[in-house]
Amino acid sequence: MAESTDDVSATLTLMASEVPITRSEPVVSNPDSAVDLALVRRAQAGDDQAFGQLVERNRRAVYRAAFAALGSAEDAEDVAQETFVAVYQKLQGFRGESAFRTWLLAIAWRKALDRRRSVTRWLRMTVTHDRADGDDRDLVEQMPDTSRTQEDVLSDEDLHRTVKRLIGTLPRKLRDALLLSGSGDYSYEQIGSMLDIPVGTVKWRVSEARRLLK
Repeated sequence: MAESTDDVSATLTLMASEVPITRSEPVVSNPDSAVDLALVRRAQAGDDQAFGQLVERNRRAVYRAAFAALGSAEDAEDVAQETFVAVYQKLQGFRGESAFRTWLLAIAWRKALDRRRSVTRWLRMTVTHDRADGDDRDLVEQMPDTSRTQEDVLSDEDLHRTVKRLIGTLPRKLRDALLLSGSGDYSYEQIGSMLDIPVGTVKWRVSEARRLLK
């Protein structure tokens, strides 16, 4: 592909997110983990409001992990709900040996994979990796940019479609790592926990996926 690496990276970010975000290094801060742990302890003691706060603090990360696996907003919402139900049921077993979000995302990813095993859904995602009806596309993506020519817009849309199509042809392991990394929401450690692989393997898969795309 002749387009710049920056253009491809921007397209990957759009694909992996339901809303545009400012890209930054995906690092989980210790204060956030400490707050989650405090809420977990309260929830384990029977405080339902504390569990509700855990849901609100982590809903976006769970949704976007599910969306990266499924490519469907509706399915991602369903998986997010199933995840928090499962977490509520399993919460007494959480011992704090890892960050709560890391533990939570591993459950979310397994739930997403269970749903993805449907052959029909898998084939549809492989071909398009996009929402079929287009009704729930990011509104920002649909807003016209008056400072750019129609040729510029068409060129970018063509690049976006091409990258989507190419990502759909990547091996599943490479594609999962690439989309999770491209979202900017997760550290390599969290991605490794979700995919059940070492951090070094995560980095290699992301690098190899980008190499194949370019």
